[in-house]
Parts: sequence; C-alpha cells; structure tokens
Amino acid sequence: MDLGSVVVGLMALVAAAGIGAAVVAHRSRSAIVGAQRSAREARADLDRREATAREQRGVQDLILGSMQEGVLLLDAELDTAFANEALDRHLGGRPASVAQLLPLDFQEAVRGVATSSTPVTVEAERHAPDRWLRLTAAPAGDGAVLVVVSDVTDARRIDAVRRDFVTNASHELKTPAASIQAAAETLSAVAEDDPAAVPRFAAQLEREALRLSRIVADLLDLSRLESGGEVGEPVRLDVVVREEMERADDSAKRAGVDLSVRTNGPALVRGSARDLSLLVRNLVDNAIRHTEAGGRVTVDTNEQVDQVTLTVTDTGVGIPARELPRIFERFYRVDRARSRETGGTGLGLSIVRHVAENHGGSVAATSELGTGSSFVVTLPASAPSEDAAPSSGRRAGEGTVN
Repeated sequence: MDLGSVVVGLMALVAAAGIGAAVVAHRSRSAIVGAQRSAREARADLDRREATAREQRGVQDLILGSMQEGVLLLDAELDTAFANEALDRHLGGRPASVAQLLPLDFQEAVRGVATSSTPVTVEAERHAPDRWLRLTAAPAGDGAVLVVVSDVTDARRIDAVRRDFVTNASHELKTPAASIQAAAETLSAVAEDDPAAVPRFAAQLEREALRLSRIVADLLDLSRLESGGEVGEPVRLDVVVREEMERADDSAKRAGVDLSVRTNGPALVRGSARDLSLLVRNLVDNAIRHTEAGGRVTVDTNEQVDQVTLTVTDTGVGIPARELPRIFERFYRVDRARSRETGGTGLGLSIVRHVAENHGGSVAATSELGTGSSFVVTLPASAPSEDAAPSSGRRAGEGTVN
C-alpha cells in the first residue's frame, strides 16, 4: 500500500469519527433540551395544580367562613385541625383541643363519637350571654371527628312562645265557653220554674258569647298581622284617629270618661288604614277600660319632618314599673280580674305592637301607679301626594269628642 492510500484512509477515519462525535453531541443537546422542556412543563403543571388547590382552599374558606354554623375538625388525637369564624362566635373562642371545648356536655359528646364512631346531637346552654347551642358530631375517618355547632336560642324561644300561646289561647277560650255552657244549662233548668231569672241568664250568655267572639276576632287579627301587614297606601292618621274616637264615644260615656283629641295638621303615613284603625281602637279602648269614672283620655297626633307620632294618654290606674316590659305580650294582663270584667282579651296591646312594627315603627309605654299611662306610637312619615286624601269628609283639628 502506498503512502497516499494510507493518508486517504486516515482522513476517512478522522472524518467518520468527527461525524460520529457530531451526532453524539447533537443527540446530547436534544436530550438536554427535551429534559429542560419536560422540566418546564412539569413545573407549569405543578404551578397550575398549586393555583387550583389555592383557589379551592379559598372557596372552601369563603364558604366555611360565611356559614352561620360553627365548624370544628378534630384530628385523631382530638386536637383542633380546623375551625371557622362562626365557631369562635358561638363558643367565645377557638378550642385548641377537645379538652377546651365547652360546655362540658359537648366534650362528652365528642369523646363518645371518637370512641363509638356513632354520630350524636346534643343541646346545651352557654352563659354570658345566655344562649342555647346545638352540637352535631360525626366521625370523619381515620379517627377524626367533625363538629357542627349552631345557635338554636331563637328556635327554642319561638317554640316556647308557641307552646305558651296554645296554652293561653286554650285557657282564654275555655273560660267563656264554660260560662256559656253553665248559663245555658241553668237557663234550661229554670226556664219553667223561675221565669224571672231567664233575662239574667240570657244576659250572661250574651256577655260571654260577645267575649268569646272578641277573643276569636283578636286571634284572627293577630295571626294576620304576624304574617305581615298590608302596607302600601297613603293614610291620614289624624283622620283615622278622629273616626275611632267618635266610635269610642258611647263606651267612654258609659264609663264616665272624657275623650279629647288634638292634632297638629295632617299626619300622613304609608300603610293600611284598616290596621291603623285597629291600632288606634285598641289603644283607646285599653285607655278607657283602665280609667275610672271622671277620668280623661287624650289622643295627640303630631307630624314632624320624617316621622309621625301618636300619643294616647289616660288618667287611669297606671301600670307597675316591673310589668311594663311585658305588657305587649300576648294574653299578658297586669290585672286579670279587671281586664276580664271590662271585656279585655289580653291581645290588644300585642296587636298594637305588630301593627306598629309592620309599618316600620315602634310603640313604647310609660306609666305611674295611680296617675295614668301614656302610649307613644312612632311611624315613618309619608310624602304628601294627591292620593293622600282623608278617608272621610271630616276635617282634622283640635277639640273634644264628647
């Protein structure tokens, strides 16, 4: 072999080696680029997952944070793993573990769930302030316990009010019904033997039937008002007052009570003329019933910039200070014997309160024993309009009814 052939062969080997090295280098660079791309994609996917997880946690925290119920998650060691803001409000703080969970009835319930894996519900009273709380605990897996705490104070109060109402209504209806039955039986027995007694028992029947009718009518009005009022039309309260005062004139004369009304111009409110008449009627009737002969009942209406006030003042027997907070409760009577004797149902002031509240207003009372009482109803004033004409042709003003 000559030298030229050797040189050519060596050059070919060198070229082949160079090409191979280039190929290897190219493949290495491609592998690196691919690895880098995979790393970027993996990082982007991880970022997306983390963002999704943060978003989900944010939604979860938003939901749990806006709940009225308190949520507490205890781990297998019964240490707190999660608690929302509502739990802090209900319990007055966030317990670090079940050992700090109060009232004690709640601790026992949670420990029982952790032991038996059986859901449980318990209610307990928490003081300062006095509230009734309901705890529902259930196993959450791996020894954890999920606790939900809700405030049932209002629900218990409503149940108590409902029970009291049924009891009181039954008692109030039973009394005149029993009197009617007794009078009817006596009347039937004496009709032939003692005809002179018939008018007396017939009058008793009429009185008790009228009382029963009043109770039923007031119950129906109260039920309607508790479902919401018919508020929507402009009403001249001063005209309503004068019409109701004229209606009450006969009963005031029989009781020997002087009625007077004072108005300070048109008193315009938006609401239900029917319900406002009911409010005035009950306040005036209540004042007449609790005022002795020779006394006086005065009704004032006054319109200011944004409100109308109705004040009913009497010179009657008055109300003890300790009784004032309860006089607007259903069937509550300061003097039961006098109220029944004068025809009261025990529902009038409760009706007044509901009418005032349905019209966006309020009612308050002040009183002094032996001097008299004053009831003040405050209602939002309505803007004048052409539709606010008085409900009758009478003009409002100042004067005495009887």
